[in-house]
Amino acid sequence: MLFRSPGGYATSFSRGGFDFEVSLHGTSINNNTSARILKDIGVLDDLDLVELPEFYSLKVEGQEIIAVGQRDPEAYIRLLSLMYPHEEKGIRSLVEKMVGIADESDRIFTENPLVKGVFYKLRFPGRYPLMWGVRNQTLDELLNDHVSDETLKEYLAALWGYHGLPPSKLSGFYYAVATGDYLKNGSFYIRERSQDLSNALAKTIEDAGGEIIYGAKAEKILVKSGAVMGVELEDQRILPARAVVSNASAIETFSRMLPQGALPEGYRKKIGSYRPSISSFMVWLGLNQEIGNRIRHAHVYVSSGQVSEKSFASVLKGEVENISFSVSMYDNIFKGYSMPGMSTVSITALSGFEPWKRFAGDYEAGRKDAYMAEKQRWADVLIRRAEEQVLPGLSSMIEVMDASTPLTNIRFTGNTHGAIYGFEQSMDNSYMNRIDNRTPLEGLYLASAWGNPGGGYAGALMSGQLTFMKMMEDWGG
Repeated sequence: MLFRSPGGYATSFSRGGFDFEVSLHGTSINNNTSARILKDIGVLDDLDLVELPEFYSLKVEGQEIIAVGQRDPEAYIRLLSLMYPHEEKGIRSLVEKMVGIADESDRIFTENPLVKGVFYKLRFPGRYPLMWGVRNQTLDELLNDHVSDETLKEYLAALWGYHGLPPSKLSGFYYAVATGDYLKNGSFYIRERSQDLSNALAKTIEDAGGEIIYGAKAEKILVKSGAVMGVELEDQRILPARAVVSNASAIETFSRMLPQGALPEGYRKKIGSYRPSISSFMVWLGLNQEIGNRIRHAHVYVSSGQVSEKSFASVLKGEVENISFSVSMYDNIFKGYSMPGMSTVSITALSGFEPWKRFAGDYEAGRKDAYMAEKQRWADVLIRRAEEQVLPGLSSMIEVMDASTPLTNIRFTGNTHGAIYGFEQSMDNSYMNRIDNRTPLEGLYLASAWGNPGGGYAGALMSGQLTFMKMMEDWGG
């Protein structure tokens, strides 16, 4: 699929009079590195940011919804401590540690030790003690240091789905820095849609004299004498370049776009050991009535009722009846999101690639009957479950429905296996072990979720900044 507008996953689309958000639920974009990056390039003031009504809402079978206030770590501590008074001390120490890790991570981008020499790096453990302490911990291990109640751990780790791995495999640092940032600085939506952010970023390039070529697929990265020399497009146009920054799938970049032998064999093997993240299945619904009087939350995360590890196993197997999912009611973020008398809802679930792999060949060849039947089955199951647990009567309100699968993600982004977070945030490819945005090939750099630090809106913005720093360092800037 060739686009004629910027975006990737940060985009929207229209169906039957509804404008549907593709990916954004909420992002921390206040008083932190993300905000400073956007301010530095003149974009922040052009965005209309709307604060979400709560940090998150969680629904577990047999339990009430937990709705946590924005920018108030103490409220989060009080809420969980009322539910688990015997764990109050551990709850407080964990929340304070996550906020502290987020503070240190924010400071590290301000102080930028990456370009300050070896001596500064040697001081890292003393300068950033919380980050240093969590460097080798999974989320499971981080939680175990503070609390013991298994159900409480599930609550505290409830947002693992936004990072794509269960607590036993997910980097404790990556979860802590994101959660701490949300707790301290809040979560925001971009009015009208995330496409507004993509448009604003594109405008800064064009205003600075740059050109964005739409509708043209980059086919090859050209190499000569151990350095990049440009990019060849699918139509055989050649764009000479001193540097190439790839925000495409790193797997595709290294395996398909480069000539054989362009990278050291050891580097290729290392990249081959990294796994693409989980993918997604989404359902978009345009409703024929307003639902704000029925439910006040913007996003409700519905637990499968299984422990995280079993829930993740169901995701990999494609057991749609057993997976967790979230329901987003965008009209509860700001008035006027939908047309008068209408509402916009989306249902998001993680999905492994394997359940859809069997359809890939026929999908690409345009033979989609079996695929469409399975896609409809998944959508029907998720709509029924959302109706039972979040919004009674949902199915009777549906005016417009569309859905996407991992194969849809591949079609629109080219991401390997339809990954939504680039490479997994596993312990062998996260934090200090995360892939470097500077590659061994002179002039070739990575950015986006596939690079460092990783996925999410904030991760992608920071990745771009890190890559720019490395380019300037290489060029003597």
